[in-house]
Amino acid sequence: MSTHSIRVTINGRAHEAQVEGRLLLSDFLRGDAGYTGVHVGCEHGVCGACTVIVDGLAVRSCLMLAVQADGAAITTVEGLAAEDGTLHPVQQAMRDEHGLQCGFCTPGIVMTLAALTGGEHKTSQENVLAALSGHICRCTGYQGIRRAAIRLAGDAA
Repeated sequence: MSTHSIRVTINGRAHEAQVEGRLLLSDFLRGDAGYTGVHVGCEHGVCGACTVIVDGLAVRSCLMLAVQADGAAITTVEGLAAEDGTLHPVQQAMRDEHGLQCGFCTPGIVMTLAALTGGEHKTSQENVLAALSGHICRCTGYQGIRRAAIRLAGDAA
């Protein structure tokens, strides 16, 4: 299998690598770049656990090849909090509303909400709840996650 040179910016840091053409972005982020907050659940794009932000858009990294990300700016859950440890508004809302339990699905949900809201009140309750429909959580019953999403939309719960 031939390899390809890629250059990406992950969480503000430049990365260069030689990757096989068939390497998934999720596998590159986890294995090669060391960003293990990218979780791989179904490997079919259904569960949403592998969601990252690529050039401002929420993307299922298990459905994208690493070579397709060449030149892109990628944000993983590790890149959301501030340098001093202050949580991103989405992370804070999830914490405050008890929107996590085992944590496996949490990074993908957080990344989807971060891409949609920018961490600010920029969208409707309907939009954030529709975005959550693309994520599977087996632990929480979704109520804390829904409360956090609604809070981020700026609508009353």
